[in-house]
Amino acid sequence: MIRMGKIVLYIAISVDGYIACEDGSVDWLEDVRGDGSDNGYGAFYDEIGSLVMGRKTYEKVLQLTNNFPYAGKPCFVLSRMLAGETEHVTFINEAISDVLERAKSSAEGDVWLVGGGEVVKECLANGLLDDLYVAIIPKVLGGGIPLFPKGSEAVFVLADVKKFGDIVSIHYWRKD
Repeated sequence: MIRMGKIVLYIAISVDGYIACEDGSVDWLEDVRGDGSDNGYGAFYDEIGSLVMGRKTYEKVLQLTNNFPYAGKPCFVLSRMLAGETEHVTFINEAISDVLERAKSSAEGDVWLVGGGEVVKECLANGLLDDLYVAIIPKVLGGGIPLFPKGSEAVFVLADVKKFGDIVSIHYWRKD
């Protein structure tokens, strides 16, 4: 029997709350000085059964990597423009709640909401996010794509804080 997992957001932000520069680039993440570890990513990824992301995030992942980094786990990409399946992803144009249910039932483990901002906003508006893992990178961008677009609202409870070199990782649970 498949264990229905939680919907989790695991993401890096600048000190001023941006996930990317105005042009969508994330080059600023290269300046990060962790402690030499994977900053908890390996343990997090081991708990993931499937992934959900928006089309722009998917395209950015493809741009940044030679090999799709999430191969072997069901991955659903929300898109109004793309349809069907590739070797690694299923493109889907449905309500976020339906997509997350498909992701939950596709594999045992948690569902990683990879991004982007509009998908996060929709999840918050519908009370669909269970956990937030936010890695705060000590860099001020001064503008860009915010993690939480205007109109996003939700209440969470602090679960844990960890330090990895210059990075602070904060884990929140949804307050019911």
